Amino acid sequence: MIKDTLIEALGIQITHIEEGKVIATMPVDERTRQPYGILHGGASVALAETVASLGAYELVNKETEAVAGLEINANHVRSKSEGLVTAVGTVLHQGKSTMVWDIKITDEQDRLICVSRCTMAIIKLKK
Repeated sequence: MIKDTLIEALGIQITHIEEGKVIATMPVDERTRQPYGILHGGASVALAETVASLGAYELVNKETEAVAGLEINANHVRSKSEGLVTAVGTVLHQGKSTMVWDIKITDEQDRLICVSRCTMAIIKLKK
């Protein structure tokens, strides 16, 4: 599922999945930095949506439903030029057609790098 995807290309590692919570890490390196040498905001958003998507998928009936990102926003509050960031996503709302996830991305010292909210669509699969 992860091979040959953006998840693999960015070096994202899923470290924890439980009902309503997902944790993943991503390196800050040549794959995830922007030209000025700091973590690219788009990489942070990709990490956040990855966490929300995997978490949402764990909460649906996989035989009859799928999930897809509907909306995402992010506030980049601190820059980072190297090391590792960790995203912790938790479900805020779980409805019949949407879910809302809160994702906080921190550095190794637990300093907030990015905060994001992602709305996931729950899609009914055709039989």
